[in-house]
Amino acid sequence: MGSPAAHREDVVAVEEPLQIRLSALASGPVAAAPRDLTVTMRTPGHDFDLVAGFLVGEGVVRGPADIAMMRYCAGTNDAGEQTFNVVDVTLGLGIPLPGAEIERQVLTTSACGICGTTSIDQVRKALPPDLAGRPSWRVSVAVLLTLPDTLRTAQGLFAKTGGVHAAGVFTAAGEALCVREDVGRHNAVDKVVGWALREGRLPLRETVLQVSGRASFELVQKAALAGIPVLAAVGAPSSLAAELADELGVTLIGFSRGRSLNVYTHPGRVES
Repeated sequence: MGSPAAHREDVVAVEEPLQIRLSALASGPVAAAPRDLTVTMRTPGHDFDLVAGFLVGEGVVRGPADIAMMRYCAGTNDAGEQTFNVVDVTLGLGIPLPGAEIERQVLTTSACGICGTTSIDQVRKALPPDLAGRPSWRVSVAVLLTLPDTLRTAQGLFAKTGGVHAAGVFTAAGEALCVREDVGRHNAVDKVVGWALREGRLPLRETVLQVSGRASFELVQKAALAGIPVLAAVGAPSSLAAELADELGVTLIGFSRGRSLNVYTHPGRVES
């Protein structure tokens, strides 16, 4: 027989909704009311990075000047405490509000990348020039093999909960420029991309995006929209991810674990 059951406290990752609302910079005396865009489930923290990265991934913004302002909307819970669960975004001068086709018709869960969009065609939007036209930059296999462990070392929340994903953007020397965690792997990537946008570092040329999970179609799209030439995952890629990466010129790497990795597309950027 095993040991008797015991009761103890455990730490779990927080998951809460975040509502994103958009408005355009007013050209007249009266500002238009913000328009609901989506509600996504996320781990609170780096919310403005998340929102900015989400807007990059939707093709709404491209640089820091495209966002005039972000703020938490006034809102309280039953105890009168600020919830910090609604973010209002004012787009920069000349940046139009997106069409209704990108508005999510359902709640976007933390496991969802394109939930609520009506078709794959609507997802293939505003992509940058083909990354295959810039193949001169290289990253070594030796550096790529270090990135999962480097990412894992930076995952403070995962160490406490074991329940979050991570994404990090790295240089060819393996230096971490930004690492973010979230219960949603797409959110973690959005937080990294949003950080880069707000720091004026987009496009993220000559970098590697390392993710803790598998490589999906949505993550390839997010990497391409951010100008990232290499996406590496510890898990498997999907067939659609490989097809899109090949089409867009993204080097796609999967099963990056221990002492081996698989290069699925555009291997010219990987040197032994």
